Amino acid sequence: MEKQNIDYRKAGVDISEGNRAVDLIKGYAASTFNKNVLAPLGSFASMYDISWIKEEYKEPILVQSVDGVGTKIVVSKLADDFSTIGEDLFNACTNDIAVHGAKPLTFLDYIANDKLSAERVATIVKGLAKACLESSVALVGGETAEMPGVYLPGEHDIVGLVTGIVEKEHIIDGRDVKEGDVILGVGSSGLHTNGYSLARKVLFDLAKLDVHQKLYTDESVTVGEALLKTHLNYSKGIQTLLDSKVRLKSISHITGGGLVENVKRTLPKNVDSHFNPETWPVNPIFRAIEELGNISKYEMYRTFNMGLGLTIVVSLSEAKEILKIAKQVFPAEVYEVGKITKGEGRTFIEGVTK
Repeated sequence: MEKQNIDYRKAGVDISEGNRAVDLIKGYAASTFNKNVLAPLGSFASMYDISWIKEEYKEPILVQSVDGVGTKIVVSKLADDFSTIGEDLFNACTNDIAVHGAKPLTFLDYIANDKLSAERVATIVKGLAKACLESSVALVGGETAEMPGVYLPGEHDIVGLVTGIVEKEHIIDGRDVKEGDVILGVGSSGLHTNGYSLARKVLFDLAKLDVHQKLYTDESVTVGEALLKTHLNYSKGIQTLLDSKVRLKSISHITGGGLVENVKRTLPKNVDSHFNPETWPVNPIFRAIEELGNISKYEMYRTFNMGLGLTIVVSLSEAKEILKIAKQVFPAEVYEVGKITKGEGRTFIEGVTK
C-alpha cells in the first residue's frame, strides 16, 4: 500500500488561509488602537498600559464580561450577511458591564469554524472594529480557530471578552432600590442576540419561511432583515447619564431569560418589579413568532426582550428628569414601564404573570 503525504491542510486546517485572514483584519484592529496599546498585532498576548488609572480613579475596579451571539450567526449564514454580527458581539458584551456603571476599555474576540474563510472573518472583524471605534475601545487581540470535526460545515461561533473600569463607590448593583421606585425601559431593535433557537424553530421549521420573504407583521423588512437587526449599544447612553450626575439605582440588560429572569438579577430580595406591557410597543418580529408558534405570553416574556433591551430603576422624585435626559442619549425610545413594590425578588408583568 502506497503511503500518502499528509499535511495540516489535508487534515482540514489551512495555515495559509489563516495568515491571509490576519492580513485582512489587522488594519481593522489597528484602527481601534490608542496610546495605551503597547503590543503590536501578532504578539502572543495583548498589553495595555493602565498607569493612567491611578490619576483618575481612587479605587478602580475592573469589570469584565464574556459573551457570544448565540445562534443568530446561523441566520447570518442563511442570509449570507455577516456585516453586523461583529457589532452584535461587541454590544452584547459591552452592555453587560455598562449596567454596573463600567466604562469599556479593551476587547478580545474568538472566531471559530470548521473551515476558514479569510473574507468572512474579515467581514466579521470589520463590523466589530466599527463598534469598538464608536465606543473608543481598543480591539487588542483575538483568536481565529479552524476546527474541522468540531463545527458543522459552514458554521461559525464567535465570542467576545470586554474589560472595563468603574470607581468602586460608583458601582451600580441595585442595593438601594426600594418600594416606590420607578422603572424606565429603553427600546430594543428586535431579538438582539437572544432567543434565536426558538425563533428559528418557529419561523423556519414550523412556518417554513425563508429569510428573503417579507415579514407579514412588518412588510417593510424581510424575515432575515428583522432577525439580523443589530443589537443596540446602551453603554454610551448609560455613561452620558452617569456623567450628568443623575442617580441610577439599578440597570438590567435584557438578554436570555427576557424580562422575567433578568430584572431580578439586579434587585434586592425584599422588592418585586411590576411591568405594564401597555406602556411600550412590542417589535413586529415578536408578534410573528408568538402567533406562528402559538407560544404563551409567559414563554415569550421569559425568552425574549419583547421590545425592551434595557431597564433602569430610579427614584420617583428623579424619574421625570432622568426620563427627559434618557430620551436624548439612547439609540431607541425610552418609556416609563413599571414600578417597584415590597416583595420577594420577583418580576410581574400585568396580564402575563401572576
